[in-house]
Amino acid sequence: MTTAIAMTCGAVRGLAVTFLTCALANPAVAADFVMKFGTATFNESQHQYIKFYKEAVEKASGGRIEVGVYPRSELGPIPRMIDGLQLGTVEAYVGPADFYVGADPRFGVFSTPILFRDNDHASATVLDPELNEYILGLGIPKGFVGLGTFGLGAANYAARNPILRLSDFAGKKLRVNATAMEREKMRRLGATAVPMPLNEVLPSLQRGVIDGTMSGTSVFVAFKFNDVVKVITVTNDTMLVSLAMVSKVWLDQLSPDLRKAVIDAGRATQVKTSAWEKEFTKGLTKTWNDMGGEVHMLPADDLAKMADLLKSVGDDVSKEQPDVLALLQKVRTVAAKH
Repeated sequence: MTTAIAMTCGAVRGLAVTFLTCALANPAVAADFVMKFGTATFNESQHQYIKFYKEAVEKASGGRIEVGVYPRSELGPIPRMIDGLQLGTVEAYVGPADFYVGADPRFGVFSTPILFRDNDHASATVLDPELNEYILGLGIPKGFVGLGTFGLGAANYAARNPILRLSDFAGKKLRVNATAMEREKMRRLGATAVPMPLNEVLPSLQRGVIDGTMSGTSVFVAFKFNDVVKVITVTNDTMLVSLAMVSKVWLDQLSPDLRKAVIDAGRATQVKTSAWEKEFTKGLTKTWNDMGGEVHMLPADDLAKMADLLKSVGDDVSKEQPDVLALLQKVRTVAAKH
């Protein structure tokens, strides 16, 4: 019995030594920093940006930075995520530039109607080296540093009672993102602008708090808006521009090499995501149709009237805000090159 026990104990000690040797040879690599990266959307380009970014920065940092992916406003409504950037409680966020206007009204320039021809034009403009670094540096004084920017598609419209003609905007309460440009646009169309974060839109439509909403087709698809609205109205008057930001409070905690990895990964990911968005958009109309929805383009005469109504919104809204007007003019100059 004693011999058997001694042999058993010896075996256990041998096994323990083996485990210890393996553990020392293959230590579990724990990340030094965790980067919670949030967005309000799901299964579209902003969500994809985070997934591409996670792969890039974890590789570039040698696993020292771990990125957590949080779509669907899992880190809170959009305004709270932006507050978190400034406080350092949310490490990164990506969303339409419109929502940053509370920090700096210049971000509202990108919601100017009749600024870009289409999404490809918007992407080419914001990725132009002459403009790109400038855009990504706008938020630094407010506590967030730009990682990347890209076109997110047209701002389309969907309402419980479909918008089939320009006159159908009249009297409707339509959700917009957050900017003075959007409010003035809606005023000129005869509608009332209701600023609202994305997570509140579908229940507000269901309860009749709003009559409709402005958003990209990918959002209507991902969040199954077909339960409430059937027709997406395309006007191509305004292109959405997305901005990914990292908290300066958090970034400043990193060593220089890791800060460089964070920023460089963001720059590379904006280009990769822009190309992905271009292909992704091609299938959205079919997806919406397969869900029982319809995509409607305003008639040509209405589109011409709409462009005439909206073409001066940017200048009129920004004429008493020199910094906003200067950025608008800068964007137009770069856009003219493309």
